[in-house]
Amino acid sequence: MKKIRIGSGAGFAGDRLEPALEIMEKGNLDYIVFECLAERTIAIAQEEKSRNPEKGYDSLLQYRMEKALSLAYSKKIKIITNMGAANPAGAVRKAMEIAQKQCLHGLKVASISGDDIKDKLDDYQDRILWETGKPLSDINAEIVSANAYLGAEPIVEALENGADVIITGRVADPALFLAPLIHEFGWEMDDWPKLGKGTLVGHLLECGAQVCGGYYADPGKKYVPDMDRLGFPIAEVEEGGDFYLSKVEGTGGCINRSTCIEQLIYEIHDPSKYFTPDVTADFSNVQFTETAENVVKVEGASGREKTDTLKVSIGYRDCYIGEGEISYGGSGALARARLAADIVVSRLRNMGACTKELKVDYIGMNSTYWNSKRTYTEPDEVRLRIAGRTDDEENAGYIGCEVEALYTNGPAGGGGVRKSVRNVMSIASILVDREDVNWGVKYEEVL
Repeated sequence: MKKIRIGSGAGFAGDRLEPALEIMEKGNLDYIVFECLAERTIAIAQEEKSRNPEKGYDSLLQYRMEKALSLAYSKKIKIITNMGAANPAGAVRKAMEIAQKQCLHGLKVASISGDDIKDKLDDYQDRILWETGKPLSDINAEIVSANAYLGAEPIVEALENGADVIITGRVADPALFLAPLIHEFGWEMDDWPKLGKGTLVGHLLECGAQVCGGYYADPGKKYVPDMDRLGFPIAEVEEGGDFYLSKVEGTGGCINRSTCIEQLIYEIHDPSKYFTPDVTADFSNVQFTETAENVVKVEGASGREKTDTLKVSIGYRDCYIGEGEISYGGSGALARARLAADIVVSRLRNMGACTKELKVDYIGMNSTYWNSKRTYTEPDEVRLRIAGRTDDEENAGYIGCEVEALYTNGPAGGGGVRKSVRNVMSIASILVDREDVNWGVKYEEVL
């Protein structure tokens, strides 16, 4: 029976590279997928592209490609990644530049486009925003990006045309892993049970080390060994779609039934109806069986027909956030921090600063769980944070300035001020008709 080995090379834009190189070197891989694109990442990348048309791809693409391309070339491993972000074509140009310097003759690199549908939003002004329940027309701000979640089909086409490296923009995370399975096993694009199984492969691998114990460890409750050198996961997939999860021997972390269950339910609302561009996956009957140390057999996934719509992630300039922080230590630290907060809040009110929302945190006490009913023991130190949302940069700036003024105008013992103002890019989601999204594939080859 034919089997394919796919490795996870990244779980987010800033992920480590060393574990990816290790599984490329030692994992006997056929494919490696670098999944690096979060919801806001592409909106931020679109802003960068507007300033420089050659940019707009993942800032670590050059670093990763300089290390991974020659290794993949020598090991005959195909690379699939969404590091193209807002500019897959620009990312391919950079990858080609690196490949040519490394003399990787015959390497074929593909870019996938079509996810950017910002120019079509006028046709969807009445579509309901998931986050607010209001129509798209209700966004009274500059829209920076609008990207549809593509499925596996364009990646499959690129693979069938011999691409060794495929760089995409917005593609549904599991589709990056599903595509090579469709290509290698000859699955039909309407074989819903198999597409559901392949989607589970992608879902378990897409977050990198999470399924290997990252974001799982809880001292005294859930032990994960050697977290300073977590390995990345590998799926060995059988032609029927069932697979084994493992990692390179000697790496840190662990893969067991519990780590797999936690990753299975990650970002899943209804396990029986996980909507993707390729299939409505059904994970409700998935079984995990530990067959050896750090080896888990995965079976039982299925799927049903895909929907007629695609999700679109819209990035828009929402507001400014101004903030300031200052620390108080020693006896009475909490009381002094509270007095400092009262001073700043009063100052902002008296000077007429316009804030949509103002939040006071005593870090270590109520900054994560904002609940005034909680009781606290007296701390030896407190980090005061005051932050506010505003419509403009000027009003946002007042907040940090007033915190900084506490140095000489506030309670005793304050220090370590930090202040900032940032423009917030918010994300909204709508559904668009599938037929309105047209993708394309372009190829470059190192001669």
